[in-house]
Amino acid sequence: MKTQYYGASTLDGFIADENHSLDWLMQMGDPVETSYPGFIRDVGALAMGAHTYEWVVRYLSQDDTPQPWMYEQPTWVFTHRDLPVHPGADVRFVRGDVRPVHAEMAEVAGGKNVWVVGGGELAGQFHDAGLLDELIIQIVPVTLGRGAPLLPRRIAIPPLQLTDVRQYGAMVEVRYTVPGREG
Repeated sequence: MKTQYYGASTLDGFIADENHSLDWLMQMGDPVETSYPGFIRDVGALAMGAHTYEWVVRYLSQDDTPQPWMYEQPTWVFTHRDLPVHPGADVRFVRGDVRPVHAEMAEVAGGKNVWVVGGGELAGQFHDAGLLDELIIQIVPVTLGRGAPLLPRRIAIPPLQLTDVRQYGAMVEVRYTVPGREG
């Protein structure tokens, strides 16, 4: 079981624009043409920040008929606000320290991986708690100039360890392990 931060970033290091939108990413095509299908098969639980959750709910509710929740796995949403539950979603709203929530997520995941969907601050909290094992980041050839940073933390000594690089169309995917969490 690994705890993984899997996501996309602009070339200048942002995961969302200043309005928490991912519209810049949606132009890149179907995620089926990336590592996503293999990645999601191994995921047993998701951790999501409030802004990411709100974006997903807005995205699924664009039409007159809301689209079904896109994840089969239970999702823990870290928030300090009351948020609506998307129909059909197995969502658990939590707050506070990620450590006890991670323990619950790992148990529910049943040996599968825990996916820290976003945002960067939430991934940083998992890192700070010594719970983040791997980063899988797809770098998209666009720049935003400002927005939500990929990982608003200083991780310098020791550096992350590069384990793989792949190209998917115009995107490059990089995989890093967190030193001390390789196994």
